Amino acid sequence: MMVIYKITYPNGKIYVGQDRTDSINYFGSASSNLIAKDFTREQRRGFTIRKELLWESETATRAEVTAKEIEFILALSSNNPAIGYNLWPKPRDHHPPAATRHAAHRGG
Repeated sequence: MMVIYKITYPNGKIYVGQDRTDSINYFGSASSNLIAKDFTREQRRGFTIRKELLWESETATRAEVTAKEIEFILALSSNNPAIGYNLWPKPRDHHPPAATRHAAHRGG
């Protein structure tokens, strides 16, 4: 089973990731240094996070799982530093997606 999950930290910020093994103990690869900056030493002594499964599939390809992960990252804006800890994909500053830019150059 492959899943897309959302981790919610005590400060309300989120991280969206994928797990192709559906491990109950996997909490993603968010940057520990980035997260640590948001919490005092005292806050780190008692720390609860929540993991929610947003989507799951037994048949999706790796490419489909990655596309779904990106879809959730963008929909939830977890790549916006004020909202979440996803560093990828980089937030777009009003630039059209690459496919749109390429179509425009081809006259499509």
